[in-house]
Amino acid sequence: MAMATATATEGTETNDDGARPWQSYHTVYTTAKAGMDGVDKEKVQRTVYEMSKGSKYFQNEERKDAFITQKIDKLRTQCDKLTQADLSHFQKVADRRILELEALRDLSRIWLHVDMDAFYAAVETLSNPTLKGKPMAVGSMSMISTANYEARKFGVRAAMPGFIARKLCPELIFVPTDFNKYTHYSDLTRTVFRRYDPNFMAASLDEAYLDITEVCKRRNIKSEEIAEELRTSVYEETGLTCSAGVAPNRLLAKVCSDINKPNGQYVLPNDRMAVMTFISSLPIRKIGGIGKVTEHILKAVFGINTCEQMLEKASYLCALFSQSTADFFFSVGLGLGKTDSPEVRFRKSISNERTFSATEDEVLLYKKLAELAEMLSTDMQKEGLCGRTLTLKLKTSSFEVRTRAMTLRKYISSREDILKHASELLKAELPLSVRLIGLRMSHFDGDKYGGSTSNPKQKTITDFIASVDADRNRFLPDVADHDFVSHTETNVSIGSCQTSRDPADGNHSSDVNCQSGTGWSSEEIQTSGNNASCSNYGQVKEAVESTFPIQGQFEDTSTLNLSNLLDDERLNSCEDKTMLWLNDYKCSLCGIELPPSFAEERLEHSDFHLAEKLQKEESRIHQRTSVSSRSWDQKNRITRERISKKQKLSQKEGSYRPIDYFFLLKSNKNRPS
Repeated sequence: MAMATATATEGTETNDDGARPWQSYHTVYTTAKAGMDGVDKEKVQRTVYEMSKGSKYFQNEERKDAFITQKIDKLRTQCDKLTQADLSHFQKVADRRILELEALRDLSRIWLHVDMDAFYAAVETLSNPTLKGKPMAVGSMSMISTANYEARKFGVRAAMPGFIARKLCPELIFVPTDFNKYTHYSDLTRTVFRRYDPNFMAASLDEAYLDITEVCKRRNIKSEEIAEELRTSVYEETGLTCSAGVAPNRLLAKVCSDINKPNGQYVLPNDRMAVMTFISSLPIRKIGGIGKVTEHILKAVFGINTCEQMLEKASYLCALFSQSTADFFFSVGLGLGKTDSPEVRFRKSISNERTFSATEDEVLLYKKLAELAEMLSTDMQKEGLCGRTLTLKLKTSSFEVRTRAMTLRKYISSREDILKHASELLKAELPLSVRLIGLRMSHFDGDKYGGSTSNPKQKTITDFIASVDADRNRFLPDVADHDFVSHTETNVSIGSCQTSRDPADGNHSSDVNCQSGTGWSSEEIQTSGNNASCSNYGQVKEAVESTFPIQGQFEDTSTLNLSNLLDDERLNSCEDKTMLWLNDYKCSLCGIELPPSFAEERLEHSDFHLAEKLQKEESRIHQRTSVSSRSWDQKNRITRERISKKQKLSQKEGSYRPIDYFFLLKSNKNRPS
């Protein structure tokens, strides 16, 4: 990440004190990966710093670093305010929670994590054997998707711009990406995985989690033998090598698969003492879910470098973080991870994105958009999905991320429909210099996911009421209730194109009908706030009242007047706060804290609030309908009473008297005075 000290010394390599600014410039480019153990780290840092200095990426990293520095200072201040009594209290709370988590430890399952070695590069070498033994990277001068192990010896790695990689390794060979080829080989590896676990979890094209507990019991062989056999089978089927890690849970299995890369394996026994010994000296960055930002905060504020120190600083973590975040840190310190085989979960979204050199060429941008629409449509139709919410993600040349979302009245999956609506979203953002475009489809049809609507084009009662309500208020000017979304990038998107379960890094929220929202960077959000829709209230009201000057004549009637309608809309828009990640960690709606690297969890959390908002909106529509029904029933009752009264009056005027009226008169005559 870009460092504040880098700015102060930008013009010189060293200052009078001999400081080296590049030593504090830590980006994703300088993070060590497998095969980079012998690399001169300072040389890589210096090269990256010198070639990044003054660029828009550098400036964006500086802004993020200033933001993180502010968070670190705030946490340090909070630490200083903690008294011994406070620490004693939180230590007791932490000890109790640690005991509760320890009681959940499950050593009965055996998990295996498979990770293909430099997958894209290995596939390209398999297709072109002349590349073997030469430093090679898949990607272009703008961005690298994967580097082979020969290139990693020079410090070249995935997510690094090609021009920096070429500076580190002048002999580097670039090969363009071919995702059709990678998908083919990925399918071959998954055929092998199914032999050992039919319900394996695919984390990406090149990695997967397998529960090998049953196969070990059934065949009465050890886990290391299964891992060796699986790796051999993958090589025989594909010609590609892979590395494996075996452990009691998925979190540790992933760590283990990285230890003996490439083409190796590591087995952690299902024994508590072995787990605690293994985790004691493990750097926190090795844990999935702890990225460079979380690592920086834990080191700078608490001095935490290893997983074991999570437990040593438990009182501070319990005092300064939410329970969910503290539980995650305690679980890391105990070496706990998920061991259950997750139930079949229906996909909540599907997405594609593509990175390219920054451009303002609208023709090129629409061409990229058409390619993404084609890919998204193919992926959706392959799984038999139709969706209603389409989200466009854009990363600008200054590395700011914007999103626009649109929820449609009908479910779509065709290329033409996706491109049509995506083009409308893109048009609203242009002109703009863009370096990444992504498309995401969510809110899938209820027929596949347990809903009751069999025909996607069939209107539901909610849609009908919404359309009637819209027609009733069609005289109002259009007011867009923008959804402001915080997008602070923590990693550079890699590859030319990728398909994932969790798409664009943003969150979005949509109304029942159709609306678009624009996301800005977190710096702009802090100045904008959440009351954008409220701020338009006065302008809208003034505009409407000028259009309908006779509105005041109806204020004394029983019908809903315009002023009340606007007040209701203002109240609703103020109550429906938009979700964003405060400080890039905390949900503004419920306070839960999730690190930026928890991409899937954050996406599911966003979808939860989206569903909650849609449910609330439907509830409001239902309430309006109920009020209208009660009003209608009241009118009917009044009408019936009037008719009944008229009938009684007409009967009184005639010669006929009802029998009950006769007895009533008789009883009155006989009553004593």
